[in-house]
Amino acid sequence: MNIHIDHERLTSEIDALAAFSDADPPAVTRVLFTPTDRKAHAWINARCEEAGLTLREDAIGNTFARWTGSDPRSPAIGTGSHIDAIPNAGKFDGVVGVLGGLEAIRALQRAGFRPRHSIELLIFSSEEPTRFGIGCLGSRLLSGTLSPDAARALTDPEAARLEDVRRSAGLAGTLEEVRLPRDYYKAFVELHIEQGPILEREHKPLGVVERIAAPASLRVTVEGSGGHAGGVLMPDRRDALCAAAELILALEHSARSTGAIDTVATVGICDVFPSAVNSIPARVRFTVDVRDTNLERRDRVLQQLDQSCREVASRRNVSIHSELLNADAPAESAPAVVNALVQACQKHGFDFLKMPSRAYHDSLFMARIAPIAMLFIPCRNGYSHRPDEYSSPDAIARGTLVLAETLAALAT
Repeated sequence: MNIHIDHERLTSEIDALAAFSDADPPAVTRVLFTPTDRKAHAWINARCEEAGLTLREDAIGNTFARWTGSDPRSPAIGTGSHIDAIPNAGKFDGVVGVLGGLEAIRALQRAGFRPRHSIELLIFSSEEPTRFGIGCLGSRLLSGTLSPDAARALTDPEAARLEDVRRSAGLAGTLEEVRLPRDYYKAFVELHIEQGPILEREHKPLGVVERIAAPASLRVTVEGSGGHAGGVLMPDRRDALCAAAELILALEHSARSTGAIDTVATVGICDVFPSAVNSIPARVRFTVDVRDTNLERRDRVLQQLDQSCREVASRRNVSIHSELLNADAPAESAPAVVNALVQACQKHGFDFLKMPSRAYHDSLFMARIAPIAMLFIPCRNGYSHRPDEYSSPDAIARGTLVLAETLAALAT
């Protein structure tokens, strides 16, 4: 079977989708359920219909485009990613997996392939946490990782409820109907840009993902005592920011001391009250994001942070409260799906690197209900979530070709 990827069409479609944006180019902003987001989905739906795929959309906005196989009752082979984009992002994150997945199906059609298992392109809803503060909302509901009741409790920054927003976007049905049965997919493969520098640094054209790191997120509040910067002497101070600074550095030390390169910890938000140059900080709220491919190692960092909170609170005479926002388990790729990707790389003589995904993706949650693996292509300098995010047409076409070969092998 001679599979040909139409890289010119694929590049053109990536550019066309990038035009559905609430930011000026080259930046892309496409937030869930906005008019721009819905127009982008309608555009992709039209491309899927042109390919003869059968479309359906569930109650949270996950879109399924199916090429029906000769045994339609058997579990499908899934591929896909997302098209929502955080503010001021690039045009490749998620999109490569969606439009690359569509082109992989078209390439198999052109080659005369006839799948036994149906091949389905899945466009996940709300992979980015921009609108409702939680990433991978669509795949969490698909996999049962998030309950419908918990989803219904979500609100956006304008206090609009998820239920109201999704219905205003034209989505019908109940969230209870979103969850997929465990035998829905025989396998699921996600093509994605790496969002890191390893493939480029190692001069590897492809990465076969063996495991996916998962985050635990916390919100920490430190309550001290404010006062005049000149009037309160140092022995009498209960400075909330100084206490928070100790905790942040303790967190960094814990992550570094595991001895594992996959352990990472980040404090990305730090709000100080009253935030005045001549006033002692009375309250600090900050976020914590700890990730690892190893659950025990990640949770040990969280335990050490909890110990640091107790020690710093006692020594500095402040109150410290931490709230766990989410704690997801890492995922392992299925050996059979990894092997299919490896064989597809070898068939075309493409070098590859077996590697972890240190960012998490919808495949993390699909792994709860299906055998999964991911295929990475390099992105320049490892940049992502910014306007200069870039992956070359050759890299995208190469990844799409390997994806097509893998889908064919799994769907036979």
